[in-house]
Amino acid sequence: MSAFLANILLALAWMALTGSFSAGGFFTGLLFGFCVLWIGRRDRNTAAYRKKILAVGEFVLFFLREMMLANLRVAHDVLTPRHHMTPGIVAVPLDLESDLQITLLANLITLTPGTLSLHVSDDRRTLYVHAMYIGEPAQLVRNIKEGFEKRVMEVFQ
Repeated sequence: MSAFLANILLALAWMALTGSFSAGGFFTGLLFGFCVLWIGRRDRNTAAYRKKILAVGEFVLFFLREMMLANLRVAHDVLTPRHHMTPGIVAVPLDLESDLQITLLANLITLTPGTLSLHVSDDRRTLYVHAMYIGEPAQLVRNIKEGFEKRVMEVFQ
């Protein structure tokens, strides 16, 4: 049985034992299941699974942080009399290969307030992004590549 499936089953068992059939109960069960697997399966090859779980956790925290900062920036611009927008479109060269990875990146960009994924080139090597705040286009491209794209690649390795 794979470590992921065992973790899901342990989370479901946790929910059944505690009677907490909610998202919070499931995630608590996942956390406890992860700890049980980490302690109980040290002799087996679970290092890759632990690395993947940590990468997903870091990815979620990074996205939540970016979303919060973008919300604050847009809210500040809406609430102040002077607008600070410098909108524009940038071409982001992609290192991602699969359609799933590109779709995830495009959706994450679109979910972040102030940015919108417009188009993926036919060769899947360029993503066109509209942003409300482009101080320096190269800096925005660098932020997307070193932020979202890098973390999407880490999750799918």
